[in-house]
Amino acid sequence: MRHLFALALLAASGFAQVDTTVKIPRQAPKTELAKESTKPEAAPPKEGQAPAEAGAPAGRGGRGASATSVLPKDLKYPPLRPIQVPNVTSATLPNGMKLLLLEDHELPLVSGLAMVHAGTLLDPPERIGLAAAVGTLLRSGGTSAKTPDQMDNLLETMAASIESAADESSTKVSFTTLKENLGTVLGAFREVLTQPEFRPDRLEVVRAQLRASIASRNDENATIAQRELNALIYGRESPYGWVPQYATVDRITRNDLRTYYSRYFFPANTTLGVWGDFDAAQMKTAIEKEFADWNVPAQLAPVFPKVGEPPAGGIYVAEKKEGTQTLFALGQLGGKANDKDLAALQVMAAVLGTGSKGRIAEKVRAKTGAPHEVRASWRPGYDHAGLFEITGNTRNVTTTDVIRIVREEVLRIGTSEITEQELTSARELLLNGLVFTYDTRAKLLGRQMLLDFFGYPKDYLPQYQKALLAVTRADVLRVAKQYVAADKLTVVAVGNPMMFAEPLAKLGGGPVNPLDLTIPESRAEPAPATEASLAEGKSLLQKAQAAMGGVQKMLTIKDYTQTGSYSIDPGIPNIGGSKVTEIDRWLAPNIFRQESVLPAGRVAAYTDGRLGWISTPQGWGGLVGTQLKQVQGDLFRTWFRLMLSDLVEGRTVNAVDDSSVQISDTVGQECKVEFDAKTGLPRRITYDTAQAIGPPLYTEDLLEDYRDVDGVKLPFKITINQSGRKFADVTVMEYQLNSGLKVGELSRRPM
Repeated sequence: MRHLFALALLAASGFAQVDTTVKIPRQAPKTELAKESTKPEAAPPKEGQAPAEAGAPAGRGGRGASATSVLPKDLKYPPLRPIQVPNVTSATLPNGMKLLLLEDHELPLVSGLAMVHAGTLLDPPERIGLAAAVGTLLRSGGTSAKTPDQMDNLLETMAASIESAADESSTKVSFTTLKENLGTVLGAFREVLTQPEFRPDRLEVVRAQLRASIASRNDENATIAQRELNALIYGRESPYGWVPQYATVDRITRNDLRTYYSRYFFPANTTLGVWGDFDAAQMKTAIEKEFADWNVPAQLAPVFPKVGEPPAGGIYVAEKKEGTQTLFALGQLGGKANDKDLAALQVMAAVLGTGSKGRIAEKVRAKTGAPHEVRASWRPGYDHAGLFEITGNTRNVTTTDVIRIVREEVLRIGTSEITEQELTSARELLLNGLVFTYDTRAKLLGRQMLLDFFGYPKDYLPQYQKALLAVTRADVLRVAKQYVAADKLTVVAVGNPMMFAEPLAKLGGGPVNPLDLTIPESRAEPAPATEASLAEGKSLLQKAQAAMGGVQKMLTIKDYTQTGSYSIDPGIPNIGGSKVTEIDRWLAPNIFRQESVLPAGRVAAYTDGRLGWISTPQGWGGLVGTQLKQVQGDLFRTWFRLMLSDLVEGRTVNAVDDSSVQISDTVGQECKVEFDAKTGLPRRITYDTAQAIGPPLYTEDLLEDYRDVDGVKLPFKITINQSGRKFADVTVMEYQLNSGLKVGELSRRPM
């Protein structure tokens, strides 16, 4: 419905180069309390030495000073206590939901976390991003009883929070509240979990966020390296390796959200953990009562995909010419969290690299003379094989040298035992990490829920701690030989190969494979049409016609003129911040003329639906190719022609879901129109805009500020987004209806 021909012409001619490369960061539930720090104890003074005076700095004392110096090696730490599994009250409610309760009376707070066994691994291949959208909209989409704003206001007045998000294997909904507000917040939490509304306008926001995440995924080289390594090891067609694309996100409808929710959200597929200042018996009674009416029948438990065969390795490079740094990632398939050798494998990884320390960083520093951050990790999965991964960055000129050192050190750790000092340092590092990982009862319950969720034993954490203490040098050598294949590591480098002092091919082990980072543009796809969906599509369009003023009134409109002022977004190259005036004239059924005042001069275009001409500051000529497609697209989406599509011969109006239709014709024009649930008026139109070079631009027009114009409601504010980013804000200054336009005056070329 918005006419973009002149602006698209700017992009095609070089005046405006629209960036067509636009992660919704997934917001993690707030489930943990603040970390607590641990302080080392100073060693007692040796015989004959005076203790340091209170308040005096430790260090070298001056003449007559009584303070003693304390060296780092003299610091004594208390031994780490064994991890204590919290005393959790567990139960299964009559509706099938599993409940874990942990009393903690330190603060007058209560928190909870519901985990539903469904995540991004269950996305349909053609709708990657669906689980992420569900995870976000559970909270942001409101409930059947409360709008999103009502829910926000309720929680803000009580200083409470409810959050939701999806990860690989689960969707989480959490809450935190003061004890005194528990009843109200628990009720809101139950609504979010059991009565999500998935409002269309909020789906629109999430879809835009997902598209923006896709568009920015090549901004950070470190992100590229790890994403590509993941995809290469697991496979790009595997749920463990794929990423959302514009097309998969654009296919997600409200019906898809509802279908996904109905399939996986039922009590027997949900674990709820609650911790804080309460009595466990009373809390169990309260939750059982709160969720008594959630009696959705249990379905088959979801089956997560299996990890395929590991790849043979290889060397891959993603060319990024800007910058002087190369980000690299090397890796292979790892194992699960219940592998008997997990502790030894994690000690092995810690010996190889923990930032600026470790074998690899020391060898690189000796070779290049510069400090480097290199991290090795053995990251297990709970229900599938994780990754053994080594990541870091280096200057472009030292890239090949550094990657060679990484591979050599991975090979060396499997040929001879590590030193006793390396073992001690790595083991202590991992043990000390447990202090901060499980330093609160909330964290312990959260991890216990996770273990229970995946069927791990209750004493897993203390057993893992014991296993770390028992790791020997011989164990590390054995697991390095057994699990790590240095010659089969997958290598990904993101940098400028032209600046490498040595080509990566010098590493050996096969050819260097280029990685294509291009983000495919979306192509509008017709939704499957059935007799029922066509009938529903016609009904939706007729409701919109009634909301706009009635079909009979709209049929009386034989011509219209729309004058609009465009404010081009400042971020658009070359024309960002510009103001453009555009006048669109339509004469039923197929006469269309558009005139624009652009920074480069005036542009006018005319078509009768089949042929036409274009006039620019450089001259005029016939409309052909991309220019003709652009103008024909604008004609297809003219207001009254589009909104009366059910009466236009050759057009199909097919319902996509209960709030949107897809309109298409026999020559390939199509667009999707979404309607506001309250007003019935069009609120969003999406379509492809043809370009002279490259794939079509995915375009969306957001329609607002409807006003009455001679008995017809028309929008006076339009926001245009292209490829997930804002392109322009449009203010309509005037509509003229039935002003008596003539073919002769519309077809006359400017002199």
